[in-house]
Order: sequence, then C-alpha cells, then structure tokens
Amino acid sequence: MEKILDNLNALMSSLENDLNSKVNVKRFLAYQKKVIRLENYYSGPEWKKDFELDEQGAFPPSLKRGVLSEDGIYDALEKNKELMAKIA
Repeated sequence: MEKILDNLNALMSSLENDLNSKVNVKRFLAYQKKVIRLENYYSGPEWKKDFELDEQGAFPPSLKRGVLSEDGIYDALEKNKELMAKIA
C-alpha cells in the first residue's frame, strides 16, 4: 500500500503541473484501480490493524510508513478526488 500511495502522489504531482497533458491524464486514470485498493485498505480493518501494530512498535523504525499517517493517506485520497473532478 505504501508503494501505491507513493506512486499516486507522484502521478498527482505530474498531473497538477500539466493538467492538459494527455499522457499525464491517461496515466492518472489508469492508476485509479490501485487507488480503489488504497481506499479499501484505508477504510477497512486492515489499515486499523496495521496502525495499531505501528503504535505498539511492531514495525522497524526504518520502515517507511506514510500509508499509516492518517493525514497523509486521507489528504492523498481527497486530492485524487479533486483531480478526478477537474479532468472529468
């Protein structure tokens, strides 16, 4: 899920830089299936379980955990919705 979030943020950044780029729009739209997976993860019990494990220190400190940041994942999903509305 971390990789999906990272890729989504990169795609959104590229799209924001050039909303008229057909290549950026096409890549962004093609990625929406993975965004749905990310939304399902975040809204389901799996994210809550991973969040609790992280709070308990179950993951190594060196592990990247942006996907477990409530604000980070929420903000990315909201930004995704805004961009979808802009290109629709």
